[in-house]
Amino acid sequence: MKIIYIILLATMIIASSSCDKFLDRPQLTGETDGTAWNSEENVRLYANQFYTNFFVGYGVNFDAQGGAALLSFTNSDDVLTFGNQANVTRAVPNSSIWSYTTVRSVNIMIDRVQKANSSVLSDEAKAHWLGIGRFFRAMRYSELVLQYADVPYYDREIFANELDELYKPRTPRNEIMDAVYDDLVYAYENVRLNDGLRTVNRYIVAGFITRLALYEASWQKYYYNNNERATKFFNLALDAGNFVISSGRYDIVLDYKSLFTSTDLGANGTRDALLYRAYDAAIGVTHSVASYSNLVETRAVGPTTDLIKAYICADGSPYQVSGLTDANKFDLTSLIKTRDSRFEATFYSKPEPLNRASLVYATKFLPRESEKRVKVDGLAPLPQFTSSNNDTDYPVLRYAEVLLNWIEAKAELATIGGEAVTQADIDKTINKIRSRPIHQEAADRGVQPTASLQLSNLPNDPNRDPGVSTLLWEIRRERRMEFTFEHSRLVDLRRWSKIDYLDTDNNLDLLSGGWVNFPTELPGELRPANVGILSVVKLDGTQTTYNGSNASMMMGFYRHTNTGGRLPFLNQINLNPYLQPVGLNQINDYETRGYELKQTEGWY
Repeated sequence: MKIIYIILLATMIIASSSCDKFLDRPQLTGETDGTAWNSEENVRLYANQFYTNFFVGYGVNFDAQGGAALLSFTNSDDVLTFGNQANVTRAVPNSSIWSYTTVRSVNIMIDRVQKANSSVLSDEAKAHWLGIGRFFRAMRYSELVLQYADVPYYDREIFANELDELYKPRTPRNEIMDAVYDDLVYAYENVRLNDGLRTVNRYIVAGFITRLALYEASWQKYYYNNNERATKFFNLALDAGNFVISSGRYDIVLDYKSLFTSTDLGANGTRDALLYRAYDAAIGVTHSVASYSNLVETRAVGPTTDLIKAYICADGSPYQVSGLTDANKFDLTSLIKTRDSRFEATFYSKPEPLNRASLVYATKFLPRESEKRVKVDGLAPLPQFTSSNNDTDYPVLRYAEVLLNWIEAKAELATIGGEAVTQADIDKTINKIRSRPIHQEAADRGVQPTASLQLSNLPNDPNRDPGVSTLLWEIRRERRMEFTFEHSRLVDLRRWSKIDYLDTDNNLDLLSGGWVNFPTELPGELRPANVGILSVVKLDGTQTTYNGSNASMMMGFYRHTNTGGRLPFLNQINLNPYLQPVGLNQINDYETRGYELKQTEGWY
């Protein structure tokens, strides 16, 4: 469903305290808190402000808004950065704390809807809008808890003179998440099945529940070792996923790349996206993500060797045990022919020096026609794929994610007393995704459909983490391929308690990128200026640095000699890499007012 991002929200003045009489005049040009809540349309307009907060998509113009695909998710084992790799937080900052702007705005909405009389909102409308408000509140608190665990919880509007509330202690995580659970269930039961195009409905609520409930359940299982609470949230994810899947409204019908490069995801009635963010140059709503993928711009981030090696082969096996010819080759031509179709749809087909980090250029967000225009026709990108003129839509919530959230929840639940995963479960989720159409251009390059995953013959990956079951390992691999450069990888590592995967001291594949044969593919790079700069890493880990006379040896995974690892974080230097600390200034501010703000668990 398309989200319209021109918010025609009237100015709504929400008074938090009384004013002097000479200021207490009725507004002549805008709504007041007393007059703004007099129709359902006004409630809808107020709720629209939250869409851009939670459904970021590609952001707007050059603003990634802290969550735009490609631009905002550059710290994980998927992404190699030119220079030193991004670190997780290593020390308590002087100033840093959570924002409650959205929580307050949502609580105001919930309060005003509750107070609306029947002439403004019918019982059904009131339940719907309370559901919308509680859904957004659950979304925001889920974000806060994911970052900080315990945070102050507010379920009502707080006023400036309520110091005991403004400086209240942190609420325990489980108490907050129980409230989030209740909010999500209420929204799931009361939000309309259809509130018109371009609006949140019950299917969208359920889709997001699969994400939020899966995240919390995983934290409870792996971080807190609390299987009882994990079961509660895994079951919620399953119930919500069942609702979406059984509706028959959604399907996997588009090829992978088209999901991210369409200028109108709704034009063909696509069933792949429960919710997407629409862009339209005619009304001035554009972004810049495609420009960062346009094969003209220099990029300082690219895929790690670790990510490249993780892609499954078309026969459904890891490359080490695949029966495909050339499965153990890593030049891009061989990878395109032997790997899952998502690889070809995500990366340009030749080594590209414009990507200084990896030599593998991400084109997942660039239309195929634009790629051809630049690299085949030798023309400059069209204006719509330069600067912040991009008008391609972004699928905010995909059916593929609902399927992967559901199957992961089912597999996790099976390990703590739930029903076993069946082949039918795998077929309607992972195998449904693997059977998506392949673009003709990809087929012409040799891309093949990926074999189905079979419970009776699960792949034996030599690189599998021994602490993860074979089935869960393959489900996690599927997520990694499906969501590359999107929102989930670092969150996934944190909720699985696997942030050690970011340790560059123990995994040198995080410091190299794509395979390159410099003498045949990029001979122009073997020049005097690059002596001591370029290096390659063989499959056995041997590193060779270009010295001006060893050109014939320059074949392997590319590593720039300026590429540096992460600073240590698996010891006392970083006390808790999973959660964020609050700032010392904020702790001191509490103290000076006679209150106590405790530091995040694991930080001192």
